Amino acid sequence: MFIFKIFRRPEWNELRDAGETSGAPIDLTDGYVHFSTAAQVAKTAALYFADQSDLVLVAVDADSLGDALKWEPSRGGDLFPHLYRKLRMEDVVWDKALPLGASGHIFPEGHMFTGAQP
Repeated sequence: MFIFKIFRRPEWNELRDAGETSGAPIDLTDGYVHFSTAAQVAKTAALYFADQSDLVLVAVDADSLGDALKWEPSRGGDLFPHLYRKLRMEDVVWDKALPLGASGHIFPEGHMFTGAQP
């Protein structure tokens, strides 16, 4: 199962350059790297990145993260994946641009993102 992280371009560039990251400012504050499932990521984009256009969507295989990945209740009681270690480039399965369209972010085709703009 893939889980997803949305990065602003500078955050993504930092991960690529350094090979690992503790995440975005909210991740540093909370003490873990926030992820979303395919069913959650479109709402995450709408809530936290509504007017941001230069974003990168990163997919990670949840099973490869082992015990460092915890599923914890968050927005509306849904379980969200939280990574309690640095995210490493070797964890990234793929990355794709996440452009902003007229009615929201445009998610990559071929993946089942609930609520995403086609």
